[in-house]
Amino acid sequence: MSDDSAAEPRSGAPTGAVTSSAQGFDPPPYPYERLNGAKARAAERFAGRGGLVDCSIGTPCDPPPDEVLEAMGNSGTERGYPTSPGSPAYREAAAGWMRRRFGVTVDPVSEVAACVGTKEFVATTAQFLKLRMPDRDTVLYPSVSYPTYAMGATLAGARAVPVPELPGGGLDLDAVDPSDVARALLLWVNSPSNPTGLLSDLDRSAQWGRNRGIPVFSDECYAEFTWDGPARSILESGTEGVVAVHSLSKRSNLAGVRAGFYAGDAALVAYLLDVRRHAGLMVPGPVQAGTVVALEDDVHVQVQRERYRHRLTFMAEVLTGVGLPVEMPAGAFYLWVPVPQAHVDGWALCEWLADEAGLLVSPGELYGEGGSGHIRVAVVQPMDRLELVAERLSSAS
Repeated sequence: MSDDSAAEPRSGAPTGAVTSSAQGFDPPPYPYERLNGAKARAAERFAGRGGLVDCSIGTPCDPPPDEVLEAMGNSGTERGYPTSPGSPAYREAAAGWMRRRFGVTVDPVSEVAACVGTKEFVATTAQFLKLRMPDRDTVLYPSVSYPTYAMGATLAGARAVPVPELPGGGLDLDAVDPSDVARALLLWVNSPSNPTGLLSDLDRSAQWGRNRGIPVFSDECYAEFTWDGPARSILESGTEGVVAVHSLSKRSNLAGVRAGFYAGDAALVAYLLDVRRHAGLMVPGPVQAGTVVALEDDVHVQVQRERYRHRLTFMAEVLTGVGLPVEMPAGAFYLWVPVPQAHVDGWALCEWLADEAGLLVSPGELYGEGGSGHIRVAVVQPMDRLELVAERLSSAS
């Protein structure tokens, strides 16, 4: 994860496969176009009755803190170019949050830098690292995961190699072929996972990478919404060879401002910072000012945690009650719902929910072939919208 925003999955195939043409790279179609038919039917059928309830994308629907918006509006930074690393206050706020949340100490000068949201970071890191290590051409990533890990490899001209996942969460790193290990440019881990909500053993992943000289990048954008135990960061095992990636999109309902940061191994941070500076990747000055306020306040995050916990519990009960049994996730704000045999596959179940309840959700196939037997429900909508879905499902069952 990373960001699940307007830019949610743009890979046309679960493993990031692309088509080719005589002209070269041919970007795959946006996968959510396949939901357009169901979306249009549901919107028409339920027009005047509450309309469509969109739980297909993890776009926050709740308001960010007023203080953050005020800081952005009054920063006085809009006329000058922002710094690519992030202002000193930005990086110090990020380091301070890491210390409070995870007990991790990182140097705000040498081990922290800003990114323009985290989707662009996920999509570009393989390309930048391949310039540094041209003899390596493989990106390892979770087999059921956010599609941009694989697409980032494709955009870098690298191989996207999915790593099998363990039943309880985390990667089966022992299953990685030695030839892929030798060619690995980096390993992506994501905990809590989008879409499954499972947790990974981040310490084990970090050690696996260190033992093999493979940088490990940990997408931790859902860390604040960890339900089983405390929030975890890969940096708890030290910074050597690892980088943690964080976003304000989910934590503070700020997906629209595109603000995040990466922290960890000083050499990796310095290299990426230098490349990204040349590429002109900068978080706007007003956004940086708002980010400082957001990162220094934990109260609004606790409020958001309780909102998502309540919605998850409610929707799990609703879906289970209509023959779609689902367990609460260990983290994140998605329900990863197994598809009953009667609905054939995830696409068919998505169609049924749209037609019968005006509910738009994601087929699990978008997150890898291993997800084809599931759907993903993002509980981002307010309770009154979810209660409307419950009423419709009650009538349909």
